Amino acid sequence: MRRTRARAFARDLVRESNLSVKNLILPLFVVDGKGRDTDVESMPGVRRQTLESLVKTVGKAAELGIPAVALFPLIDSKLKTGDGRAALDAKGLVPRTVARLRKEFPELGIITDVALDPYTDHGQDGVIDRDGYVLNDRTVETLAHQAIVHADAGADIVAPSDMMDGRVRAIRETLEERGYVNTMILAYAAKYASAFYGPFRDAVGSAKSLGKADKRTYQMDPANADEAMHEIGLDIAEGADIVMVKPGLAYLDIIMRAKQKFGVPVFAYNVSGEYAMIKAAARAGWIDERACVLESLVAFRRAGASAVLTYHALDAASWLRDA
Repeated sequence: MRRTRARAFARDLVRESNLSVKNLILPLFVVDGKGRDTDVESMPGVRRQTLESLVKTVGKAAELGIPAVALFPLIDSKLKTGDGRAALDAKGLVPRTVARLRKEFPELGIITDVALDPYTDHGQDGVIDRDGYVLNDRTVETLAHQAIVHADAGADIVAPSDMMDGRVRAIRETLEERGYVNTMILAYAAKYASAFYGPFRDAVGSAKSLGKADKRTYQMDPANADEAMHEIGLDIAEGADIVMVKPGLAYLDIIMRAKQKFGVPVFAYNVSGEYAMIKAAARAGWIDERACVLESLVAFRRAGASAVLTYHALDAASWLRDA
């Protein structure tokens, strides 16, 4: 076996999984106003950006060849309510951001998060009852409306990340009724109730709202794999164009099983906690950041992921360009 490993050209020729900038999606955190850019302390190198700053970052991503960005809002706490109604504001932060990016970067893929947790004062992904239980059907109605708001603004892909039952079907039918036949749905089909989301919740301001509560009544148990196949199959049947597995590195087996079983595009989310661990270890001098990031991203590709949402995207794209 060592003969094909002896020289670089041979290793290149027999390499089974390749990583390209075209496999990367850059998640971005957007905040309203001017001069309000702030660092996300738990995610070194990541910032919450106002629209003007965000446009510059997206311009850099486009220059590097990154094909798409995913938007996540940090809205003013005064706008947060129990029912997350600010998510439906056609003049809200996300629609305005999408419209600006669509104008500035017409070829860029724009992905929007369809979920209510950034907009609720309790931090859950939906409308809750008196006992704090998330109401499925009422939430689904709101999510379908939110998806239309994003499509109206120019989003290419709406990505429901809430894990409500039946929301993909409701969104697909609503998009079709409004004439958005080419708007894609990226379903967070296997989203686990993971401990790796902490830094993200800090970034979008939902950690404080959520408090000591959790999302185990609708996100998946990390112990379950067969259930993930059931969830993914349901979302595909309801009209999802692409399915997501989240988190990524701890769930490579789910990515592989999904790809082998369904043969559809599978995306992975290299989540905030995974990002933060590599950054922290690299800053301590314990690992080679570049080597570990690229190895991790190749692992997603090897498992079967067509694309990876990763906060490493700008660095990785630069490294791949210079390789």
